Amino acid sequence: MKLNKIELKEFLDTKVNLYNNPKFIDSDPIQIPHKFSKKEDIEIIGFLTATIAWGNRKSIITNANKMSELMDFSPFDFVINHQASDLENLNGFVHRTFNAEDFKQFIKSLQHIYQTHGGLESIFNKYCTNESLQVSIHKFKKIFFEIEHLKRSEKHVSDPLKNSAAKRINMYLRWMVRNDNNGVDFGIWKSLKPSQLSCPLDVHSGNVARKLGLLKRKQNDAKALLELDTALRKLDSTDPVKYDFALFGLGVFEGF
Repeated sequence: MKLNKIELKEFLDTKVNLYNNPKFIDSDPIQIPHKFSKKEDIEIIGFLTATIAWGNRKSIITNANKMSELMDFSPFDFVINHQASDLENLNGFVHRTFNAEDFKQFIKSLQHIYQTHGGLESIFNKYCTNESLQVSIHKFKKIFFEIEHLKRSEKHVSDPLKNSAAKRINMYLRWMVRNDNNGVDFGIWKSLKPSQLSCPLDVHSGNVARKLGLLKRKQNDAKALLELDTALRKLDSTDPVKYDFALFGLGVFEGF
């Protein structure tokens, strides 16, 4: 599909308007944090939901609901105040390769982040650049695993500086930072700007981006993400990742 820049922007803006609305929530994992109103609850359950957001979307939603239930529907309180015995309640949880041991590790690491580093938002804000949050993601992973931890759990947090597209964590950051005024993304992290975000690059968005000429690189890795980000910033420098809705919608809902 060959469109000039103006046609491409008009086409994608139309698709953003179509998909960036509350109807999108019903079929998306973002519905899980939408069940909460307190900032810390939203950001914690949002992070855990995004962590397991690969594979079948129905099972992601089912298992993220299960996580919420296992934390007594009070994620922040559970993270901060849990005892060792509370973590035993998580036994048996599994989503693909993320198991109960990983879940327990994540609870401990999150507790450490809130008690020692001032919470999730402050880490991403501390290490960001004006253009990007990719270095922040790298630093976040280091801090997340600076306590004694299971080696196996490290694979569940991506590192862009090791050439990962870090799709799930970029999606999470979109949820937290971008305020779309449409009730989908939360925009509760006021210290960061939507212009710093990167598009959650996966099979669907990557394939659509290539068909539209926004991306040439074949692999969905950090280099491809930089290429896609650069193209999307030319279309909208203040809110480039709004186009995630267009790329994802075209790929998943329209089989583009």
